[in-house]
Amino acid sequence: MSETQKPVYGGQAVVEGVMFGGKHHYVTAIRRKDQSIEYFQVPRKPNPAFSLLRKIPFVRGIVSIIEASANGSKHLNFSTERYDLNPEEDNTIKEKEPSKLSMYLGVAAIGVISFLFGKFIFTLVPVFLAEMTRPIFKSDFAQVLIEGLFKLLLLLCYIYFVSLTPLIKRVFQYHGAEHKVINTFEAGKELTVENVREHSRLHYRCGSSFILFTVVVGIFVYMIVPTTPLWVRVLDRLALIPVVLGIAFEVLQLTNKLRNIPVLKYLGMPGLWLQLLTTKEPNSDQIEVAILSFNRLLKMEKDAEAENNAEEIV
Repeated sequence: MSETQKPVYGGQAVVEGVMFGGKHHYVTAIRRKDQSIEYFQVPRKPNPAFSLLRKIPFVRGIVSIIEASANGSKHLNFSTERYDLNPEEDNTIKEKEPSKLSMYLGVAAIGVISFLFGKFIFTLVPVFLAEMTRPIFKSDFAQVLIEGLFKLLLLLCYIYFVSLTPLIKRVFQYHGAEHKVINTFEAGKELTVENVREHSRLHYRCGSSFILFTVVVGIFVYMIVPTTPLWVRVLDRLALIPVVLGIAFEVLQLTNKLRNIPVLKYLGMPGLWLQLLTTKEPNSDQIEVAILSFNRLLKMEKDAEAENNAEEIV
């Protein structure tokens, strides 16, 4: 099967595990502190409105971000609550759990709100920092460049300092394992620990690349709006967040399509450079968890396709 014929899978690192998503399901595998593997499986329910919006360029990026934030929060919440439990604690925890529906709705809302809050912070703080340099850099062009520089520095510093914490460092290792598994699968290689270890921990479709592209795209978009007065600048930045996100998503998709073309493949290199911070080399145990998660997803996707084909025949 050629690369163009293969389904496209995505993923996300969670606490002590990896989540992978396909056409019909999302699957997370985590290694608990007793070394057992626990899975969290969620069917991907079709949404007619979202399915329609995903076909519209520049709009589909916003839809994908909302879905990824909401769904990713469910799996991150699962891993955070489950990875350090002893087996004897399971029944106690389950008795205290709220209904799955209320839990999913709550976590999904928190995920989307957290993303939007973080986006506002990383959008507005550079605005006020750049405005402080107005006596030196007076022109709109200079202000936009300085704003973009502050945004990039803020992003890099944030990633660097959170990566120093042991928990996040391990999450970044699982992030590397996720990429390695996807790269191994897309290369048509068998998913063994040895094969996966040989592949790159960087990937063109990574969300880290997307974040960097929002900074670059923002510089060009903000060039067409004024930077004075300050309140107009702030409102413009907030109003243009969906525009920047939509364009950045399309840039991400484009660089992924061009990754095997000489010269053009370098368009996606800045995103890969950022992944040197957001991914770390995983150990064999972490790679094993990623493989188990992906294999579970592949089996569920295959079963779902077979069931759908059977229904069509009937």
